Amino acid sequence: MEPNRLERLHRSYDRDAELDEAFVVLTLGASLIATLGLLANNAAVVIGAMVVAPWILPLRTSVFAVLLGSLPLLGSALRTLLAGVVLTTVLSSGLGLLATATGFHQFGSEVLARTEPNLLDLGIALAAGAIATYAKLRSDAVSSLAGTAIAVALVPPVCVMGLLLANHQWNPALGAGLLFLTNLLGILTGGIVMMAAKEPFFREQLRQSHLSLVSFVLTGLLVLPLSVSFRYLLQGAAQEQTRQEIERTIRTFLERETLTFGADPSVEVGQVLINWNRNPPLIKVLVRVTNPNLPTYTQISAVQDAINARQPLRYELMVQRTAVVVVGPEEAPNPSDSKNFELIEPAPPEPPAVEADPEEGTPDGPPPLPPLPAAEVQVQMEAEAATTPQR
Repeated sequence: MEPNRLERLHRSYDRDAELDEAFVVLTLGASLIATLGLLANNAAVVIGAMVVAPWILPLRTSVFAVLLGSLPLLGSALRTLLAGVVLTTVLSSGLGLLATATGFHQFGSEVLARTEPNLLDLGIALAAGAIATYAKLRSDAVSSLAGTAIAVALVPPVCVMGLLLANHQWNPALGAGLLFLTNLLGILTGGIVMMAAKEPFFREQLRQSHLSLVSFVLTGLLVLPLSVSFRYLLQGAAQEQTRQEIERTIRTFLERETLTFGADPSVEVGQVLINWNRNPPLIKVLVRVTNPNLPTYTQISAVQDAINARQPLRYELMVQRTAVVVVGPEEAPNPSDSKNFELIEPAPPEPPAVEADPEEGTPDGPPPLPPLPAAEVQVQMEAEAATTPQR
């Protein structure tokens, strides 16, 4: 690499590693926005906080310092990043205590989604770190930096950790901290790989750098806890797919096929749950029926056999019947020859209105309806008069 370019990069990274007023203000703003968005369970607000957060700058500087072997620059970048983490943790914990004091104890999906990191999060962080470093080396790709900040989400996991610590939820807080560490090391390692692949000079530095080896080792150590969460994720996805297949089978037999009632409109299958902690797993089905004697034990057994014939595991089926009482007075049907009663079919949509040109006549359209016979006009007038209230 040319000495002048290396010097320019060094000066640029020095500026990114500074703990200045802009970094503090943007960190406090992003932390406040992210924490309030997490409390409100508003994903759009949390995404806005990711864009505001400046943490990608010192972390990207760490990539350059590791490859260059510059301990002073690495220390400056990590010190700036640590200051941001401390500020965010204190601010989010304070807001968490305030929320708890006002009776706020339940968190939404935006908080819970950041407490169980897995291998997918590590893959996202590796890719984001590579893109962030590429944007630094190529000025025409700088627009990708905002998207990178959204992808890795450094500030929201720390805000989640602060909220959970304030509510003494230690295990979920540990999960949020693990997500932050995953993003941190993923960006660092992905950036190192991208910079070494892009520049031959840094590729040679990678072979000689012991700091790069430390980064790779620490990232590799994350694979074990993240693999456990990933296995649970795959297991949950497989169970949900099985539940949907079983639900389709139950609806098919209970609502449409002749195995039970046939197409009986009085039967409606509600919620379908599976208790996987039992052997065999227990399927609980809520069925709303107008006949409280249906489905019978024989019919439920037939459906259970049909499910077990389609699945590799055996299941036990339990149906909870909820009787629905239909209330309404009966009325005799109208005479078929009544002049005031006829089955009305839905009218076709009307064509858009077209103004007629007085010189060219009426535009093309459907022919006008013929006038009613005098007898039918008289019947219609008498019916309207009978229904008109007298003043």
